[in-house]
Amino acid sequence: MTRPVMLNIDEHKDLRVITDRSEAYGDNTWFALTFPLEFRTLQAYYPIFFQKHAETGRFLAIALLGLREGENLFLEGDRWTVPYIPLSIKREPFLIGHQKVTVDGQERVERVIHIDMDNPRVNSDSGERLFMEFGGNSPYLDKVADMLDAIHHGLGQADDFMGALERHELLESFTLEVQLENNDKHQLVGLHTINEDKLGQLDGEALAELHAKGYLASIYMVLASHSNVMKMLAAKNKQVSAA
Repeated sequence: MTRPVMLNIDEHKDLRVITDRSEAYGDNTWFALTFPLEFRTLQAYYPIFFQKHAETGRFLAIALLGLREGENLFLEGDRWTVPYIPLSIKREPFLIGHQKVTVDGQERVERVIHIDMDNPRVNSDSGERLFMEFGGNSPYLDKVADMLDAIHHGLGQADDFMGALERHELLESFTLEVQLENNDKHQLVGLHTINEDKLGQLDGEALAELHAKGYLASIYMVLASHSNVMKMLAAKNKQVSAA
C-alpha cells in the first residue's frame, strides 16, 4: 500500500529519508521502468527490454534486474553492485504530483513533489533531512527535485519513442531463456525487443527521421544492452552456488 501526500515544510519539516539499499526497503524488484534519456547510462549495466502494459496496451521500456519476481541480481545485502541505480528506483519514496494554481487569474497545473508516507524509508530519526533546520530545502531534496524532473521529461519523450518503434514495426516478442550451471532453467515471457531484420530494411527517410530525434542511437543502445544478460547469469550462478 502507498500513502502519497504533497510534501511541505509545515507538516514535514522533521522528516528524513533512508538512502541505504536493502530488500527491507523494497529494492528486491526484478525490473525497473526506464526511458530513452536514461538508456546511455543503463546499457552499460542492465539489459533493456520492452513490455506491453496489460491494461493500457502501451509499450514501456524496462531495465531487467532479475529472472523472477522479487529477485534483484544487482543487490547483495545492503550493497548495489553496479555504480548506477535506475531513476525509477532511486527516486523512492518520492513521486511526481500535480496541483492546480491560479496565476494572474488563469488556472494551471504545476508539478509538485509527493512523498509516500507508508514507505519504510520515511522516518523522523535517521537518513537524509528533507528541509534545513531554519527553513528551505536540503541539498538532498534539491537533488530529488532534479531527479523527478528528469523522470518527467524522460517519460514524456518515451511515448513518442515507443510510437516511432511501433510505426516502423520495430518491436518483436521475445522469450528470454537461460540455463544455470546446476541445469535449472528460467524462462521470461512477455518481453519485446528490437526486430533487427526490420531495422535493417528501413529506408533512408525512416532512418533519417529516427536519427534526427536521437532514437536511432537509443535503439542501438537497447541492442547493445542485451550482452548484460550474461552478467546477470553469472550473478545468478554465483548466488546459487553459494546457497
